[in-house]
Amino acid sequence: MSILVADSLSRSFGAVNVIDRLDLRLDAGEILGIIGPNGAGKTTFFNLIAGVMRPSGGSICFEGRDITGLATWDRCRLGIGRTYQVPKPYAHMSVYENVLVAAVHGGGLPLRDAHNEVEGALDLTGLSHAHAIPSGQLTLLDLKRLELCRALSIRPRLLLLDEIAGGLTDAESHVLLDIIRHVHARGAAIIWIEHVIHALRRLATRLVVLYSGNFVVDGTPEEVLADARAKSIYLGE
Repeated sequence: MSILVADSLSRSFGAVNVIDRLDLRLDAGEILGIIGPNGAGKTTFFNLIAGVMRPSGGSICFEGRDITGLATWDRCRLGIGRTYQVPKPYAHMSVYENVLVAAVHGGGLPLRDAHNEVEGALDLTGLSHAHAIPSGQLTLLDLKRLELCRALSIRPRLLLLDEIAGGLTDAESHVLLDIIRHVHARGAAIIWIEHVIHALRRLATRLVVLYSGNFVVDGTPEEVLADARAKSIYLGE
């Protein structure tokens, strides 16, 4: 069953079509990796799914419900969580407070339930030890963990990951991959934009190449990375 359906999704800025009649079916339990050159429309696509931008045309359905006109917070409360490529926490608030804000104001949870979700998310992401530390003092790895933690606090059924492994060492990336694997095992579907290809190879069940506002190659990671069009577009071969 498809958890997310984008039908002829489009977004233009003036005369420039950044997303151009894009179709997508994401099944429950999938980990869909998205690769593509800079400017291909990857972040715009996430903004459309999350509700940060409204499409110029087309529709988006989540779990059978048309969410094309819903606000960002309504989508969040339906179970769409998101991380950002550049973490922007409330720097002077503690790790715990940052996640609590997400659970209450993003997830719409009552305070008692929110505290329980925060504790569970901190434990899952390995941040329990840092719960009282101001987020502005975190390392890059822990900032990435905090991004994940905030998204997990809303109990997402769809998780949008935006270059979560970017800037990390291989060892640090493996820490995040283990967390993502556990999140997926709990039932969340994932769409993951990433330039760290070895990370996608390890976890993605499906890979697509986004180019000029549409998906031009779609298949398993092995199929896509061996495809001549993907190599030409993404690797410059």
